[in-house]
Amino acid sequence: QVQLEDSGGGLVQPGGSLSLSCVASGDSLYSYAMGWFRQAPGKEREFVASINWSGSSTHYADSVKGRFTISRDNEKNMYRQMNSLKVEDTAVYYCNGDKKPTLTEREQSWGTWGQGTQVTVSS
Repeated sequence: QVQLEDSGGGLVQPGGSLSLSCVASGDSLYSYAMGWFRQAPGKEREFVASINWSGSSTHYADSVKGRFTISRDNEKNMYRQMNSLKVEDTAVYYCNGDKKPTLTEREQSWGTWGQGTQVTVSS
């Protein structure tokens, strides 16, 4: 069973960029679809993006399309690049994975979660 560790969060100014990492242990990410969610203060956790096991297909929430990029290798890593950050992007960001071939936005469909990393966008 794979375990996921989120890292890379921090404080960034509006318009800035930040890169988040998600590293697997216990197993490789080969055959895992990977996802990316966030939870802002006082709000429910929401879908950000997902990528299939090979990296050939991605899916983004409209709110981040054109600003955020999800990518991966098939060893231990998923990569998340955030550009043109806005104050409303402030949230705890999670990586997640599942062996089902899915790009779904449904939180309940993802079986494995990282612990989350805080991203704060503020001037």
